[in-house]
Amino acid sequence: MKNRLEELRKARGLRQEELAEALEVSRQTIGSLENGRYNPSILLAFKLSRYFGVPIEELFIYEEEPS
Repeated sequence: MKNRLEELRKARGLRQEELAEALEVSRQTIGSLENGRYNPSILLAFKLSRYFGVPIEELFIYEEEPS
């Protein structure tokens, strides 16, 4: 799943460490999310959505794989 996390974080002038602290997760979690190596729990997705003030659909881009 793609996301706009890095774009939104940088637009606010935040370091990964600062965002991680605000959301009570590790910096590694933020890095993994930004690199697409990790999909967040629904709770973390909501926290991120509220933190940035955008709908989840604008933060996370779900693309179905062709069958």
